[in-house]
Amino acid sequence: MKQIISALTLLLFGALYLHAQPSTTELVQQAELEQHVRFLASDELRGRYTGSMGNRTAARYIAEYLRAQGCQPVEGMTDYFQEIPFQSVRPPATATFKVGDKVYKYGEDFFLSNGPAATIEGAAVFAEHAWVDEEEGIDHFAGLDVKGKLVFAWSGKPGSRDPQEAFAASKVKRKLAAERGALGLVEVYRLPFPWKFLLNYLNKENLSIADPDDAASEGLVYGMLNEKSDAPFEAMKAGKKTLVALTTSGVLKSKMHSSNVAAVLEGSDPVLKNEYMVVTAHYDHVGVAKQGGGFAYGKTDSIFNGARDNAIGVASMMLTAKVMAVNRPKRSVLFLALTAEEQGLIGSSYFVKHPLVALDKIVFNFNTDGAGYNDTTLVAVMGYDRTGIAPLIDKGASEFGLKVIADPAPEQGLFDRSDNVSFARKGIPALSYSPGFAAFDDALMKNYHQVSDEAQTLDFDYLLKYSRSFIETARLIANDEKRPFWISGDKYEAAGKALYKKK
Repeated sequence: MKQIISALTLLLFGALYLHAQPSTTELVQQAELEQHVRFLASDELRGRYTGSMGNRTAARYIAEYLRAQGCQPVEGMTDYFQEIPFQSVRPPATATFKVGDKVYKYGEDFFLSNGPAATIEGAAVFAEHAWVDEEEGIDHFAGLDVKGKLVFAWSGKPGSRDPQEAFAASKVKRKLAAERGALGLVEVYRLPFPWKFLLNYLNKENLSIADPDDAASEGLVYGMLNEKSDAPFEAMKAGKKTLVALTTSGVLKSKMHSSNVAAVLEGSDPVLKNEYMVVTAHYDHVGVAKQGGGFAYGKTDSIFNGARDNAIGVASMMLTAKVMAVNRPKRSVLFLALTAEEQGLIGSSYFVKHPLVALDKIVFNFNTDGAGYNDTTLVAVMGYDRTGIAPLIDKGASEFGLKVIADPAPEQGLFDRSDNVSFARKGIPALSYSPGFAAFDDALMKNYHQVSDEAQTLDFDYLLKYSRSFIETARLIANDEKRPFWISGDKYEAAGKALYKKK
C-alpha cells in the first residue's frame, strides 16, 4: 500500500510540476511584443543602418534583454558582441565613360565600386568571363595582353546566371585581372536581375568586410556596364581595335564597426545539450534616405524604420529566449541577432567563417525575416519541406490557428536571400520563417524598404499569433531527438554530408 501511495504522490507532484510550467501563450503577451517592435522601429534608431548609432543601440537593447533572461555569453567571449571589421565603400563623386563613339551616363548606364582616381585611355581587351579554373581547363586571359589596359568581360561565372554566384565571382575576377597588370575591369551586365535594382543597391555607400586579400586589387578600377548589345564586345573578340576612355574621381573607403549579438542558453538534456540550434534574426535595416535630415514625419519622412523588416523577427527571437529560459529545451540554443543582412548577408557570412561554436555541433538554423504580410491566416516558410521537419512546423503553426504556406514565391529565390542561406551553404539544415503571404503582390511590396514601414501600421493581433507560432516551432525543433537533415537530392545535401561526415 505504501508503494502505491508513493507512486501516486510522485504522479501528483509530477502533474503539478508540469502544470506549473507556464506555456508560450502565458509567457508571450501582446504588450511586450509591441514594446520591442515599437522600440526597434522607432525614429530614434534612424533605420538601424549598419554601423550607425541606431544600429549599435539596437544591438545593446537586444543583448541586455538576452542577459536579463539568463542567456550567457558564448564560451570564450567576455560579452555578447561578435565585432566585425567593416569598411564603408562610397562610389566616385564623378566618372565618365566612352566606348568607341558611344558615351555612357554615370549612375544610369554604369557604376564603379572599386579603384582610385584614374584616367584610362587606349584600346580595350575582351576576356569572356575573365575567369580562370585550372581543373575545368578555363583561362580566359590566355593569349591576351591586358597589361595597362581596360578589360571587358561578361558578368558572372561561365555557365551560371546565378546573381549570388556572380557577385561572389567579381571579387575573384578583380584579383585575376590585377595580377595580370590590367588597369581596370568592367563587367557587361548579363544577369536575370533588374539592372535598376542592382544600380540602386550598388551605386551608393555599401559595406564590406575589410579583407587583407583585397590589397592585390586595390588599385584596379572596377565596375559594371549596362550595354544590351553584344556587338562592341564581339568586335573586340574578333580583333577590332576599340578605343575607350574612362575617368573616375575614385572610390572612397573608410573603416567602421558593427557586431552580431550572440547569447547561449544551455540545453537540459545531458547528451543533447552538446548540440546547438541557432535562432537568427537580422536587426539592421537601410537607414535614412539621402534627402533626410533630423527627425521627419508624414509626407517628409525619410527614416526607413523597418518594422516588418525585421523588427518583428528580432522581437520574436527575443521572446523565444524568454520562453526557453523558463522551459529549457533539450538542446542548447544560440540566439544570434545578425547585422548587415541588408548589405549582402555580411553578418551571417562572417559568423559561419568565424563561428563561435563548432559548425558541426550546430544541427539547425531557425531564421526569421520578412518583407511584410498580406494574409493573416498564414505563416510562410522558405525551406518548409527540405529538412524533414515539416510536421513540427505544421504543429507549431496550427496551435495558434495558422496555416503554413511553403515558399510562396519560388521565382524570387527567397530561401537564398536571407541569413539562413549562409548556414545552408556550410551544410547546416536551415529555413526562414516569415509572416504570411501568398504572393509578392502590391500589398506586400507597399511597405518593403519604404518609409511607410512603421510600427503603427502593423496588425499586432496577427503578429502575436505569428510570434507565438515561431516560438513554439523553435521549441519543438530544439526538443526533437531526431536531428534535421537535408532531404535526398537537395542542393545543400552534399555540403551537409561533408560537414557532419555522413555517408
